[in-house]
Order: sequence, then C-alpha cells, then structure tokens
Amino acid sequence: MANMSNLKIGNVELRSNALLAPMAGVSDRAYRELCMRFGAGYCVSEMVSSKALSFNNKKSEDLMETSDFERPCGIQIFGDDPQCMAEAALHAMKNSPDIIDINMGCPAPKISTNGSGSALMKNPELCGKILEAVVKTSNVPVTVKIRKGWDENMANAVEVAKICEQAGASAITVHGRTRMQYYKPPVDYDIIRAVKEAVKVPVIANGDIDSAQKAKEVMDKTGCDLVMIGRASLGNPWIFEQINSYIQNPNNPLHIPTLEEKLDVMLEHIRTMVDYKGEHMAMLQARKLVAGYFKGMRGAAALRGESGKISTLDDLYALRQKALAAQGAY
Repeated sequence: MANMSNLKIGNVELRSNALLAPMAGVSDRAYRELCMRFGAGYCVSEMVSSKALSFNNKKSEDLMETSDFERPCGIQIFGDDPQCMAEAALHAMKNSPDIIDINMGCPAPKISTNGSGSALMKNPELCGKILEAVVKTSNVPVTVKIRKGWDENMANAVEVAKICEQAGASAITVHGRTRMQYYKPPVDYDIIRAVKEAVKVPVIANGDIDSAQKAKEVMDKTGCDLVMIGRASLGNPWIFEQINSYIQNPNNPLHIPTLEEKLDVMLEHIRTMVDYKGEHMAMLQARKLVAGYFKGMRGAAALRGESGKISTLDDLYALRQKALAAQGAY
C-alpha cells in the first residue's frame, strides 16, 4: 500500500489516498472544492468533449474552470481522435490543471456509441495513439480512466493499461466492470489487481467503494495505490476524511456527521453553486444533489421527493427546516 506521506502522480503530490471521481452533472467546481476540504487527495473535472472545445463551446469552457481551493485538480477530456484530443489538452492547459485525465471508461450510450469513452477499449492501438498525442502536448502528467473492458469477451484492461503506460500515462484508474455491465453487477477487483501487477505507474481502484472499511479492503485486495470515490460521496463528503483516518489507523473512531452538520454542509454546497452559476442554473442541478444529504434520515423518501421541486435558495432553507422537523430536532 502507498505511503500517505509519499503519494504522487508524476510530479504532482496528492493530499491523501482517497480521490474524487469525475461525475457528469455532479463534480463541478463547488463540489470539488467541498470534497477537497473534507480530505479528498485529488479531484477531477466533469468530462469535457474534445470536439466541443474545438468549436470553443462555452459550456465546455466553463466545465474546465478551476480554483486554488481544489488543488491538485485534473481536467478530464474525452474523444476518439488523437489530434483533436491533443488540441483539447492544449486548450485545457489555459486553466492550469495539475493533471490531464483521459476518459476511456464512460459507459453512457451518447459517449460510447460515438466511439469515445469505454468504446476506445475495443481499439487498444487507438488508446495508445491518443495517449501519445496528449502527452506530447501537455506539460503536466497525463492519466487515463479505463474499465475492465467492453464486455466479458473483451476484458482487456491489462492489455490497454500496458499500452497506455508505454504511451506515457502517469497513472491508470480502473473501474472493475465492463461497459456492458454499467454500474450494476459486483465489481471485479481481481482485474484491478492484475493491472496493478502489470504496470509500474500508480493504479487507482474505482467502483463500489462506499465506506472507509471498503476502501482499505479494496486497497489490500488489489494492491492499488489509491482509491477513487464517486457516487458514495454524494451527500457524504465526510467519506474522504473517514477513509484517510481508517487507512492511517483502523482503530481510530470515525467521525459521523450529525443531522445539523449534514444540513449545514448541504446549504454551504448549494450556496457556493449559486455563487458560481447563478440561482436558476444552480438550483436545477442541485435537485439531485440535495437528495443525497437526506440518505438515512427519517422521512428521507418524502424529503427526496421535495428536493426535486426546489427552485430557489429559499426553497432549500424551507426544506432544511422540514428535514429537521421530521427528525424531531426542531
């Protein structure tokens, strides 16, 4: 297992073993800053289309905006053309990322049916060409996020990882499911271990890591250097500090946030989104994010239903009061 005091991707020093995964519609600047404050070792932007960047698309430009409160931070790009991806990396460099990450794992049909994301794993040679082109363009480390493979008949993560390492990848994140499995069946941690044994660069395990105990279990089972947390962080940024504490000493009592802590952080999270995006856009996106903070609370189903209707910060304050009242805390 990697030493907490010596965690690096290329020349970039990481804060801890637990990293925040890139998640479309979730891991925006406000969320990245929040998770870094709660102990994430590194964070990655929402994925940005290389083709959209070639047309100077404003939404894609906005996705790459980073701040000093979220460092080290990577910008993730996707596409299937080496030259276009190299130009996207050059474009991304204007935002001073610490790392450029290449998405070769997204299972979404709108990405993979166009030859990008996880579809790239059907063409390992192209994966290598994309890596080479981006590495030549970037003056920061380049990493890649892959899956177990396209399907069980093409579970070629080890082959793709070797090619990516040879092409200059500084680290490899492996999600232990195939594209055809999406997010449903159990994660294959053996394939992550196989990748770790096949390459010398840091390997990051991803998939169903939803607690401090699970993070350590996965690190022990796979031998990976780092773990990447995605959906389990929704409404629960405390998971990063819990993982860090447990890895350092499993006997440490883990901090479990109180009801008020959860709701206060929820308000802080969404207020920051409003500051960055304006109330209308932020509140539309906040609907699914707010729901995560109610997990495990009394009346959570009703609160989640209410969260799908919020349109203003005042609506959110009112919902917070309902949540407190439902727990008998106010």
